[in-house]
Amino acid sequence: MALSIKRLPLCPKLRDRYLMKTFEELGVAPEIRRAIEEMGYAYPMPVQEEVIPYLLGENNDIVALAQTGTGKTAAFGLPLIQKIEIGNLVPQSLILCPTRELCLQIAGDLNDYSKYVEGLKVLPVYGGSSIESQIRALKRGVHIIVATPGRLLDLMERKTVSLSTVKNVVMDEADEMLDMGFSDSINAILADVPQERNTLMFSATMSPEISRIAKNYLHDPKEVTIGRKNESTANVRHVVYMVHAKDKYETLKRVVDYYPRIYAIIFCRTRMETQEIAAKLMQEGYNADTLHGDLSQAQRDAVMNKFRMRNIQLLVATDVAARGLDVDDLTHVINYGLPDDVESYTHRSGRTGRAGKTGTSIAIINLREKGKVRQIEKIIGKKFEYGEIPTARQICEKQLIKVIDELERVKVNEEEINDFMQEIYRKLDWLSKEDLIKRVVSHEFNRFYEYYRNKPEIETVTEERSGRKDRDAASKGSRKAEEGYARLFINLGKSDGLTVGKLMEILNKNINERINVGRIDLMRRFSFFEVEEKDAETVIGALDGILWKGSRLGVEIAGDSPDTEKAPRRDADRPSSKGGSRKGGRGRSERRSRSDRPDSEYQDKPGRKDDWKQFFQKDGWDRGPSSKGGKKSRKRK
Repeated sequence: MALSIKRLPLCPKLRDRYLMKTFEELGVAPEIRRAIEEMGYAYPMPVQEEVIPYLLGENNDIVALAQTGTGKTAAFGLPLIQKIEIGNLVPQSLILCPTRELCLQIAGDLNDYSKYVEGLKVLPVYGGSSIESQIRALKRGVHIIVATPGRLLDLMERKTVSLSTVKNVVMDEADEMLDMGFSDSINAILADVPQERNTLMFSATMSPEISRIAKNYLHDPKEVTIGRKNESTANVRHVVYMVHAKDKYETLKRVVDYYPRIYAIIFCRTRMETQEIAAKLMQEGYNADTLHGDLSQAQRDAVMNKFRMRNIQLLVATDVAARGLDVDDLTHVINYGLPDDVESYTHRSGRTGRAGKTGTSIAIINLREKGKVRQIEKIIGKKFEYGEIPTARQICEKQLIKVIDELERVKVNEEEINDFMQEIYRKLDWLSKEDLIKRVVSHEFNRFYEYYRNKPEIETVTEERSGRKDRDAASKGSRKAEEGYARLFINLGKSDGLTVGKLMEILNKNINERINVGRIDLMRRFSFFEVEEKDAETVIGALDGILWKGSRLGVEIAGDSPDTEKAPRRDADRPSSKGGSRKGGRGRSERRSRSDRPDSEYQDKPGRKDDWKQFFQKDGWDRGPSSKGGKKSRKRK
């Protein structure tokens, strides 16, 4: 009697393997199966099981929610190739993707899958390369177009490509295309594609924009979710280091040094920050480079080629520049501060832990970003581990083991070095075996030992510790600026509508260079804020005397007093809202942890000043007297 497979006494993993479908069962043609088997494809991945049979049908639309590294390209690529009529040399399938790099990667994969499909023509169409050569290729005829929206729209406007014969449309990383502002281009492109078609939209997250575009362009789509919606890659470990803002770069260095074989992308929020961090790392001897929007296409290609060949160990990049990058075997993704849009974290972390391998996503934050950590945890369905910063001893131990491992694995070419050995033995004859080993190891190890020998350990910030510091500072009546910072007075306060966001807007609008802002105390009639001592005169010179909403600003160095701070007077310069002059008052500042001063990520935001108020209120910066979680203001009797 035949036994049901479910009744066999197999372990769960083995049972799953027996129950797993094959590519043949999914309906994949023999010539395509031959190619993918040579590439190492044994069994379909979950997204391929779901998508391939459905896309092989007609007028079947799909919204697939899946992370990078889940086998998406084969999921849509195999059925597209199989449905091509080779004898009809016109565009039959269109794949839209956000970046040049992803465009080339998809086209390359399709060529690999169709190795034994004679005569199939796949054309990548993207900006940054000769449009004339792409036009010539289109005139010769193609079956599948893989395109970035901007370049394809350009070709359509030149009347050099027709989409009237397209029967299958794929939008890969649709959420990123929308984030990059391609919404209008996608609308124009899809308007030229016949309504009777298969449409597949891949996205890592189900945002309102994705729901809207699915409603507009897809007909009764099947929704396929690999894992939970907006869930992070299962193989990724999420670690957060919460430190003082001034310690972020030093923390980054310690993390990198603690993992000697790290191969990572370091995400920064701004172009300026990527350049600064990459420059520091390169100056200190790390194999690092930067990738941002101001690089030419040739420069981007050169950087990416070096990174893929591992000639670069650390790639420092902005979110926009790194979109669509497909690099295998990344060990880490490091967030040098969390993104404004917490869903972008999903894209960042999804670049490691791919193809069944494990990876680590690290966030280096200050206390003010803790709220974002909670938001991200809800989105990805996982908890962050709060990491302890590696100590100098731990780092040196890791580096020492690395040196020993490399010595063990070094390949000895006996024939090539044989002629030199006699002289080498003579030179080293006076050293004992132990002395020789110590010298060889120290040759590589000394650099780390010398750097970390006298370095103080970095303090990990906690809410409890930060709150205790605030209480201690208040009990002592301390109102001195943090070391290295100057405390400035400004004759605007809460009664004038000043918030932290508004203050940052004033600074960004009137100061062209980058200024790090520390503690901010908002009073009723005036306020105090801290900047680095070297920038104090620049800030005063830029702000003192300018007009803001009809009031002339007064900015100067603040004085210290044991319990309260007396505001410098600006009687003549400062008309009150009632028409009279306002004199400087006294007040008790709201208690705020000095360790929480906003990092540079809050300053370098030209062109986005309208977002400041919402951003800071969301993170709990601008809490009024009755706001939940805020401190009640005190008035001096």
